[in-house]
Amino acid sequence: MLTQYDIEDVQDHCDHLFAQQEIVSLYQRFCQLDRNSKGFISADEFLCVPEFAMNPLSQRLLKMVDGLNFKDFVAFLSTFSAKASVAQQIELIFKVYDSDCNGKVTFDDIMEVLRDLTGSFISDKQREEVLSQVLHEAGYTRDSLLLLNDFIKILDHPGLKMEVEVPID
Repeated sequence: MLTQYDIEDVQDHCDHLFAQQEIVSLYQRFCQLDRNSKGFISADEFLCVPEFAMNPLSQRLLKMVDGLNFKDFVAFLSTFSAKASVAQQIELIFKVYDSDCNGKVTFDDIMEVLRDLTGSFISDKQREEVLSQVLHEAGYTRDSLLLLNDFIKILDHPGLKMEVEVPID
C-alpha cells in the first residue's frame, strides 16, 4: 500500500511528471505486473504486456527495465510523459542505442537499431546511405563516437517532434 509519503517520494524521483492519482494508478499496474510480489518487475513480467513484447526494440528495452522497483518503474515511464523534456526523451533514446552501456554510440550501434526498426523493408545499403547523410548534415562521420551531448545536439532542434506513446493499462 502506498502512503502519502511514498507518493510524494515517487513524485520527487520522477521530477513531478505524474500527478498523485497517476502514481496510484501506476502502482496498481506495477502490482499487476509484479505477479510474485517481489517488489520489482522482471524482464519476463514486462514481456506479458503485449505492446511491450511486440515492440521491435523490446530486447534492448528489457536490458533497461529488468528488475525495476516501483520508483524506477515510474521514473522510466516518466520519460514517455508529455511533460518530459526533450533532453529526458533523448537520454532514453541514447540508452537504447548504447546497448553496451559504454556511454558512446557508434555508426554500427545505430545501424543495429535501424535494422530492428525497419526489418527487411530497407536494405543495409539504404540504411547506411540515410544514416551517413543524417550524420553528415549534423557534422559527424560514420567514424564518430557519439556521446549523449552529441545526440542532444542532433535531435533537439526545432521542427523535430518526439512523441512516443507507451500504454500502461
